[in-house]
Amino acid sequence: MPSSAAVDNPWFRRFNPSDSAPARVVIFPHAGGSASYYLEYANALAPHADVLAVQYPGRQNRFMEPTIDSVPELAEKLYRELRDWTDRPLTFFGHSMGAAVAFETARCFERDGVPGPERLVVSAGRAPSLPRDSEVHKLPDDELLATVVALGGTDERILSIPALRELVLPALRADYTAIETYRSAPDATVSLPITGLVGETDPNATVEQVGRWDRHTTGAFDLRVFPGGHFYLADRTEDVVQVLTAHLRD
Repeated sequence: MPSSAAVDNPWFRRFNPSDSAPARVVIFPHAGGSASYYLEYANALAPHADVLAVQYPGRQNRFMEPTIDSVPELAEKLYRELRDWTDRPLTFFGHSMGAAVAFETARCFERDGVPGPERLVVSAGRAPSLPRDSEVHKLPDDELLATVVALGGTDERILSIPALRELVLPALRADYTAIETYRSAPDATVSLPITGLVGETDPNATVEQVGRWDRHTTGAFDLRVFPGGHFYLADRTEDVVQVLTAHLRD
């Protein structure tokens, strides 16, 4: 099992490694997101959990690696990597695209009968069987970037700095391809409890759409609504961490 020393695994960033924390939280980022976006969350959770922030290929320290444009493929690869991190109770926390990746990763554990996460927390992600009629991944570069920046969560400097554009475009397009072409079967479920988190004015994942996650678990489901839009969590770190730590205590 992993030790307190940082493990040389490109799939995860451990900003505050801890062998003494009683639980482990795995954070699955949004489309175009990186592990470092969730540094504040990792720091806030550190007293309660050892945090693994997922780093998808094609960004930051994985810039030279090929991107992956399929949610199921991302999930399968993460499942194989996470099997070595089950020495403590796991909670999966996924935001936007990360909610779908976390769900499919949890399904991989259950498919193979491998002990995995004990709770799934999905944030700003519509239920996996709901249709996605947007095609941001097909837009020309300028329109794709402008759309993503307008949604929040992405540095607007990429619109004007060519070097930044070249860095982020491949990962952005791959991620949006992954989530916009993804749809689970209506009866796809996990047995673990699911908590849904959503911004009350989110145009991409409405309160109703996030509430539909109740159809995808045979366990308990609860829904929390916060002020804000798709990236409500940027201003609600304390509230979201309270949700996570309450479940860790449970």
